[in-house]
Amino acid sequence: MVEETRAQGLLSDEHFTVDGTLIEAWAGHKSFKPKGTDKPSGGSRNSSTNFRGETRSNDTHASTTDPDSRLYRKSYGVASKLSYAGHVLMDNRHGLAVAGRLTLATTRSEREAALEMAADEMHGQGQATLGADKAYDVRGFIESLRALKITPHIAAKVKYGTIDARTTRHAGYAVSQTKRKMVEQIFGWMKTVGLMRKTRQRDLRRVGWMFTFALAAHNLVRMRNLTTQQDSA
Repeated sequence: MVEETRAQGLLSDEHFTVDGTLIEAWAGHKSFKPKGTDKPSGGSRNSSTNFRGETRSNDTHASTTDPDSRLYRKSYGVASKLSYAGHVLMDNRHGLAVAGRLTLATTRSEREAALEMAADEMHGQGQATLGADKAYDVRGFIESLRALKITPHIAAKVKYGTIDARTTRHAGYAVSQTKRKMVEQIFGWMKTVGLMRKTRQRDLRRVGWMFTFALAAHNLVRMRNLTTQQDSA
């Protein structure tokens, strides 16, 4: 799909956005048990489980339904859910997905996946820019981008951030901050039309396959809309 969009002149070689989202696993909280537990307590598949007051973490617990899923939350103030992390590298010109990854949901997965996709797909010969939200404003990530000769157009943190006026003063930075919000349209389409809000599959390989398939389907729909707009113009 990426080669097809590139052949039609729909992709830029320079300006991109990266972001991540949580894909809810096909597993419930009752399945999140101390590691080594294979069966529900009480001898019933649907037996009640009271984990109030119990300290549970991915280090000590795992889902007996989908062991690859991880208990995670995207931000403070929202409930933790058994999830996977989905990552997308988007072209800023037309909002097409250039690359995607599905990984375990961890605190570092967004930045690690972003660097992998940037290294594989961005070949702007020193002119490439990568936009992202404040979660990516981390010194190690910024330094890694610059080592790849990619200019980090990351939303700057108010405190303890790495992005400063040397980057934000350029007009292109403001453009990237506007364009990067288009990636939410990809996630929105995948979770409503593409049925990826909560996966129907289990394990990293199968869920990852469906995530990639949904991205390809999104690009097909997006390409159809773009070519229709060009024909009408």
